[in-house]
Amino acid sequence: MRFVFSLLLLFSLAVQAQPPLSTKSKKAIEYYLQSDNFRVRGQLAQAIALLNQAIAKDNKFEEAYYRLGLTYRSSGELALAVKIFEKGASLTRDPLKEKSYSFILGETYLKQGQYALAIPYLDRLLALEKFDKAKLEQVKVWRSQCDFALLHQNEKWRYDTRPLSDTVNIFPMQYFPTLTADEGQLIFTVRFGKEHDDNEDIVVSGKMPNGRWGKPVSISTNVNSGFREGASTISADGRKLIFTICGPRGCDLYESNRVGGVWSRPISLGAGVNSAGWEAQPALSADGNELYFVSDRKGGIGGYDLWYSRKGVDGTWGRATNVGKPVNTPFDEIAPFIHVSNQNIYYASNGLPGFGSYDIYVAEKSEGGWGIPLNMGAPLNDFQDQYSLAVTSDGQWAYYSKEEGRNRSKIYTTPIPKDFQVDRKGNLAAGFITDAVTQKPVKAVVELKDLSTNQVVTTVTSDSTTGRYLVVVPGKSEYALFVNAPNYLFASRHFDLRKIDQPQKPLELDFKLQPIVKNAAIVLNNIFFEVDKYELEEKSKTELIEVVQLLRNNPSLRVEIGGHTDDTGNEAYNQQLSLNRAGSVLNFLQSQGISSERVTKKGYGSQKPLKPNSSEENRQFNRRIEFKVL
Repeated sequence: MRFVFSLLLLFSLAVQAQPPLSTKSKKAIEYYLQSDNFRVRGQLAQAIALLNQAIAKDNKFEEAYYRLGLTYRSSGELALAVKIFEKGASLTRDPLKEKSYSFILGETYLKQGQYALAIPYLDRLLALEKFDKAKLEQVKVWRSQCDFALLHQNEKWRYDTRPLSDTVNIFPMQYFPTLTADEGQLIFTVRFGKEHDDNEDIVVSGKMPNGRWGKPVSISTNVNSGFREGASTISADGRKLIFTICGPRGCDLYESNRVGGVWSRPISLGAGVNSAGWEAQPALSADGNELYFVSDRKGGIGGYDLWYSRKGVDGTWGRATNVGKPVNTPFDEIAPFIHVSNQNIYYASNGLPGFGSYDIYVAEKSEGGWGIPLNMGAPLNDFQDQYSLAVTSDGQWAYYSKEEGRNRSKIYTTPIPKDFQVDRKGNLAAGFITDAVTQKPVKAVVELKDLSTNQVVTTVTSDSTTGRYLVVVPGKSEYALFVNAPNYLFASRHFDLRKIDQPQKPLELDFKLQPIVKNAAIVLNNIFFEVDKYELEEKSKTELIEVVQLLRNNPSLRVEIGGHTDDTGNEAYNQQLSLNRAGSVLNFLQSQGISSERVTKKGYGSQKPLKPNSSEENRQFNRRIEFKVL
């Protein structure tokens, strides 16, 4: 009996704690209370009908107007919502309610792109609110977005947004597109129904010979499961997939790798990336060694922040670090995408000056970190939510998802205006690595180095079943590409993109690796001398270190360093120049501890051309240093 009495007492106190309603009509109150039972269950039409009946009983029932406005907002009828809110606001002089109406009307006008109408309400709240710091910070952001939008809303950048064909957009919802670097595959997430908890899978669409996208199919039965597979990211070569799995215990990130045509079963990225919080929406760098993602874990700046993790030498992902300001704000940042140049990050934020809701921004990496985010302008951005932008390797096109009504979305594409295109467009090098004798595929490590810094830019591994590799060559620098495999001589190439502003056609480069046997020889393609001189240029050390490492890994190897010239000038002079250049290479190897007994030098002059000396291009090809097994 005492327990029942206590419950009755608590109920009585709770009722007394509720502020009195503005109506005396018992029938209006009855309709008002009944409406909430439908509203909280998502039965909005029934809730709206009851609230309208309540107002019919008392047309000065302020609380019913407020709740009806909220219900119209929830149903997406914003224009009706503001009319109802305006009526409710006119019925009260309560300072607390005035703040509530100012907040909701300022936000609702902003969500419709009616910036001038939103400003008076936002300014009024800033004047009235003295204590709620979180609300003040939110209103300040909305106010900055109104100012930004009014200043920039007439700037129409040359976007041309168009949905992909119905061959691709065949599901109720499709979103979070991502691309392989060669733009041969489009990977995205689909929802099979219109409800939030309906199943999600990852699908892939291949580009057909006519340039159109084919019908999307499940990426793999090993990847898709009974859980919800959300946003994904794929490495530049299309062989590593990192994606979101949402289950009973929340959302975490998983990895799957493709060998041949088969994707492996996914494994968790581990405690360095996944936490007790929510992890989703990954973005992988072109080399697969740096991962950006969204999380609400502790230690962030706002609700959802961008975080990143680097892969260690042991292949595990390191402890995640917050990307920090100015990219992250006290509000939400979502849907990152790292361009293959690894210099630009595209993402969505609702905490920066923009056009309202989520806008798409781009930030550029520098030595000091990420720069100030740049709003990508109208009409790509507007007062509605924009997110999940994926940009092609050449920086000229983008794919993104766009909502079309309640619980429907499609994937769109658009050219990117030059003002927002990446500076380092880069190029792709792709091909097959095989054994020069057997012609069988070889699993090899492909490493791209920047010759100006001697730093590794990208490291990938060729497919063990096909020998296929793909590597991104960023622009605006000079690069050396090395291919290494056990029991083979390495192979190399040279790229100079310092003066190339426009993206080039992808480079198809096949490598036939020479087994380490007697008389096997390779050209050292990244050894440089000034004209008529034999002193090594500094950037030659990048390839010479590869030679040193090869000799250290094969201690029984004896080799010859051979110098070659073209046929220009006196042959005696050419022979001496080629010998001196070979000697410079030999001296460097000895300075690195390689015994003189293992390496000999020889000058061949112009006696062994690889091509006829009939053009400057051929002569440049004939001027070389060769490495031969003795």
